[in-house]
Amino acid sequence: MAEKRKINPGLKLALELGPIVAFFVAYLRLRDRTFTIAGTDYQGFVLATAGFIPLLLVTTAILWVLTRHVSKMQIATAVLVVVFGGLTVWLNDERFFKMKPTAIYALFAAVLGFGLLRGKSYLQYVLDEAVPLERAGWMILTRRLMLFFVGLAILNEAIWRTMSTDAWVNFKTFGLTIAIFGFFMAQGRLFKRYGLEETGREG
Repeated sequence: MAEKRKINPGLKLALELGPIVAFFVAYLRLRDRTFTIAGTDYQGFVLATAGFIPLLLVTTAILWVLTRHVSKMQIATAVLVVVFGGLTVWLNDERFFKMKPTAIYALFAAVLGFGLLRGKSYLQYVLDEAVPLERAGWMILTRRLMLFFVGLAILNEAIWRTMSTDAWVNFKTFGLTIAIFGFFMAQGRLFKRYGLEETGREG
């Protein structure tokens, strides 16, 4: 197995968030336009989605080349983007892409929940190097994140089904990012209580 490599955190963040920002910008520019391709009319949202799919795959590939590592969550996200984004473009129906966050967060919640039923924290396998915690801390954090993902899946369904496309795009671009950041910021007491010192980890 190839050894993981570290890259500049700013570059890593740009590769991870770049496709989302690009989708948002493309949508703002194309949302009021209709394009006729091979006799079929496509709204700007669908074309923005069509551009998002290869961009995400390219940035994920670049991330792997630079770090020799891509998490299973990133792989699952890429697969679901291809599936739901592809359905949106193929069927010319934006609803499929709007369902994508629901599927992603439901999948993550199910995987974490399955691990908890087995008495394991699958989250620890992903974040252990970045967030050293005692086992009890990992179990609590995993349980909280599982419930958080369930909440995000439900919220995404409520927003895309009851609100405008503009509202959903803003929610996807900013709301989800802020919510995830806020979730981990709110775990400060847990990190402090169950955090491990580097010396403790080495021992």
